[in-house]
Amino acid sequence: MPLVSVVMPVYNSAATLDAAVRSVLTQTHSDLELLVTDDKSTDGSMDLLREFARQDKRVLPESAPEQGGAGRARNLAIERARGDYVAFLDSDDMWLPEKTERQIEFAEAGSAPLTFTSYFKMDADYDGESTDFIPNGRVVRAREHVDYRQMLVRDHIGALTAMYDRNVLGTRLMPEMRKRQDYALWLSIMRDGADARGLSEPLAVYRAHQAGSLSSNKLSLVQYNWELYREHEGLSVPRSTRALAGAVWQSLRNSRI
Repeated sequence: MPLVSVVMPVYNSAATLDAAVRSVLTQTHSDLELLVTDDKSTDGSMDLLREFARQDKRVLPESAPEQGGAGRARNLAIERARGDYVAFLDSDDMWLPEKTERQIEFAEAGSAPLTFTSYFKMDADYDGESTDFIPNGRVVRAREHVDYRQMLVRDHIGALTAMYDRNVLGTRLMPEMRKRQDYALWLSIMRDGADARGLSEPLAVYRAHQAGSLSSNKLSLVQYNWELYREHEGLSVPRSTRALAGAVWQSLRNSRI
């Protein structure tokens, strides 16, 4: 079976970390390694991770040498990856039990080196496990196929569902940016010629605000998207403006789910 390297950055996530980690360890595809980088938490997150590691050798936590943000924490984990595939999950989200198995089947059937799936949204105060989650009507749907030009207009890939084939693409790190590193990574992979394929089945659960709300954190991403288009992708002002309009529209649309 292919080995999957699961990348998880952690910072003061003790309240949600248990459920996130268990959602990985209870996958029906069990050949995986959970590479966790703790970004200098102060709430006991690292103690929880050490206990998980004691109980399950697939959990491989490390503490970042210095606090560097989620992007740097992800890269430190990616650098340790041994898997055929690299997948991503944040410490407040969850995977449904068949996520890895179904996505590997999908990737191999379509010879797709970069894949993603639909996902559910749950309220921020959800305190259950992935195995307890009851599917709801709050679904962010994955497009069947996305190329580089489409991704410039709108980020179609939910990071908690993304997975890339390391045997095909090599070890791909996230650009050293303060935010939107995941979006920049998908763009860099696709700029090099690999399109992304989406699986319509919702296989992950994203912890979000109530439907209809647009958090200040989402609004703050406008600045980071603009910097991504102009500095990282080298787009002109008109093309960056069009791309930014698409990003804002997506945030508004997804906030209503």
